[in-house]
Amino acid sequence: MENHFLIDSDELSEAGLERKHRIENDPSFRTDHMAYLPGMDVIESDVCKNVMEHFESYDYSKYTAKDVRRALDSERCSIEDFKALLSPAAEPFLEQMAEKAQRETSKHFGNTVYLFTPIYIANYCENYCVYCGFNCYNRIKRMKLSYEQIEHEMKVIADSGMEEILILTGESPANSDIEYIGEACKIARKYFRMVGIEIYPVNVKDYKYLHECGVDYVTVFQETYDTVRYEQLHLMGNKRVWPYRFDAQERALMGGMRGVAFSALLGLSDFRKDALASALHVYFLQRKYPYAEMSLSCPRLRPIINNETINPLDVGERQLCQILCAYRIFLPFCGITVSSRETAEFRNGIVKIAATKVSAGVSTGIGDHEQKYSGKEKGEEAGDEQFEISDGRSLNRMYEDIESEGLQPVYNDYVYL
Repeated sequence: MENHFLIDSDELSEAGLERKHRIENDPSFRTDHMAYLPGMDVIESDVCKNVMEHFESYDYSKYTAKDVRRALDSERCSIEDFKALLSPAAEPFLEQMAEKAQRETSKHFGNTVYLFTPIYIANYCENYCVYCGFNCYNRIKRMKLSYEQIEHEMKVIADSGMEEILILTGESPANSDIEYIGEACKIARKYFRMVGIEIYPVNVKDYKYLHECGVDYVTVFQETYDTVRYEQLHLMGNKRVWPYRFDAQERALMGGMRGVAFSALLGLSDFRKDALASALHVYFLQRKYPYAEMSLSCPRLRPIINNETINPLDVGERQLCQILCAYRIFLPFCGITVSSRETAEFRNGIVKIAATKVSAGVSTGIGDHEQKYSGKEKGEEAGDEQFEISDGRSLNRMYEDIESEGLQPVYNDYVYL
């Protein structure tokens, strides 16, 4: 494990530091990351097998310029074509890929770009993921919003004109249980047309309950599909169980959710293989649940509190653009989200090519939307953020910038009858 991923431990207690070191250095102290824990739903599905067969056998070094040209000339992009478009051999063809991706985006999504904003309602976490600012061994200011605070924050956001909210928590069932999240979703339903959640993976019955509370879609980051690397980076907590996390979107669909979103966190492992697996996760699940709406994003690692050195340099903007163009060509009907982890310049460019959804007015801290939307400094009552964002534009500024590019920003693309 690279040392640059580790969290500064200077402020840990002696007992906490000893436990942390045991977890990091003694594999026998850690549970099997492929074994389900008691109470976790085990579903019968062949999606994981199909995805991982391609992931493990993918050798992107074997693809040539001829393979890339064939993929670009094909009317319908096959899995093999997609692999070629993700390979280093496709890098010289980025302009052609962008042109084809733009045509596909225009054909299926028109001229619109969809806007949303996230709200973090708690940052308590029981996992030890060494790259994450929320991890249980990181010394940050923890906070959990009350229902009154949640309603106030949501009203502030709704008053800005936003119609979709994405509710996030740290992964702590003890501090942010299903009932708490469900009540937050009921509050959100009063203010927003669309409600999404990005929380810890749960069982089918819990997704069903959250859907009844008003949730439309579920986002889960697999982080990395590389099971060996996953084990090295997720050292403690329920998140350590790789297969339970993999099946989260399918359990959400079984629970009645209208849509699900997928992503790997690029930079944790081989980004080309993770990009392949993310798209194939969508591809195979879409064939099993053809009615479901599915979307992809491809965030890169960002600096976090107590560790500003984990931003990897191996996934450049050209590589990120290549991935997004390949996604669009391979999955023309799939939504593609680009988060505020990326710069304003990059996001302004990619929405003209492949992306269909962007976040605006973003804060990854807890309870500081009023300060952000009023232009004040972060208040003492706010909890610390999960990671540093790169694009901090307000909703109004984002709207204006998208319009200036000749596109149509929209707040809602779904109407309940």
